[in-house]
This record gives sequence, structure tokens and C-alpha cells, in this order.
Amino acid sequence: MKNTLGDLNNHLFAQLEKLDDEDLNGEQMDAEIRRAEAMAKIGEQIIKTGELQLKAMQHMDQYGYERKKKVPEMLEVHGRD
Repeated sequence: MKNTLGDLNNHLFAQLEKLDDEDLNGEQMDAEIRRAEAMAKIGEQIIKTGELQLKAMQHMDQYGYERKKKVPEMLEVHGRD
């Protein structure tokens, strides 16, 4: 999996910077607002999925699990290159 919650965070902050661009005209700003709203909705669903994965890991830790546990790739956070 290529994308992580860290990547989501970077995309959301990049979109925030676009919304702060004072050179955008009315139409461009409206388009960026729509894009930001769509990104926020998708981001919310991604976060909910991550929360579910984390809860599943906590459940396995609490009640035991025979296989080796590994953090789901989605939950990994990598530093910027």
C-alpha cells in the first residue's frame, strides 16, 4: 500500500495552502472549496477505516492472537523525504 495517514495529512495541509492563495479568483476559489470539501469527506472515511484497524489490533492485544501482529500499512507514518 502506498498511502498512509501521514500522506493524507500532507494532502490535507497542501489543500489548506491552496485555499490560502490570495491570487485565486472567485471561480478558482469555488473550485478549490469544492475540492477541499471532497477531500475532507474522503479523508474522514479513511480515518474511520484506520480507527477500525487500530481497534482490531487493540482487541487482538487484549484477547490474544496466534499470528505475529504487524501494524497495518495504512497506519504507518513516515518522515518526509
